[in-house]
Amino acid sequence: MKIDIILCGVGGQGILSIAAALGAAALRNKLSIKQAETHGMSQRGGDVVSHMRISDKPIHSDLIPTGGADMILSVEPLEALRYLPFLSPKGYVVTNTTPFKNIKNYPEEQSIMDQLNKLPHVITIDADKMAADMNAKRSSNIIMLGAAAPFLDMSYQSFEDGIRDIFGRKGDDVVTMNLDALKAGFDFSMKNKK
Repeated sequence: MKIDIILCGVGGQGILSIAAALGAAALRNKLSIKQAETHGMSQRGGDVVSHMRISDKPIHSDLIPTGGADMILSVEPLEALRYLPFLSPKGYVVTNTTPFKNIKNYPEEQSIMDQLNKLPHVITIDADKMAADMNAKRSSNIIMLGAAAPFLDMSYQSFEDGIRDIFGRKGDDVVTMNLDALKAGFDFSMKNKK
């Protein structure tokens, strides 16, 4: 078993929390993980990307080669497009539809979505709206993790356990909020996968 994931977005959107929860889920399954993070200008709203490799065998490199990613998990649609060269032909793109317009010449939203929707394996989800509707605005990143979960070769329980591991010190209310967000994203993908 091998899963290579590009996690991407803009600074402050919770990419590192997604990576931590994914890593905790992998460890729960006694899998090996390697992760390489590029923070960019995250404090100024710049791009953030993390290469995460999960396997039941030793992992020799922490970087995913071009065309080798099984998934691009993006919390911002333009960033999903930016990292498409890493996606394998059979790979999935799971992306938030809410743009983070941090540049003056941000492309027209519909053109971004049209390009993404041409892909054979894509889930586009308005995680920001879902999180707001759940009164959990800070959990849109965990909705995205839940949306990715059906396409990763780990049990749903391991993702729940990863959430408990990462957020447990913040109290039961935070854990419950994030478990609800995980489930909302998971259910969305199960209903909308191609």
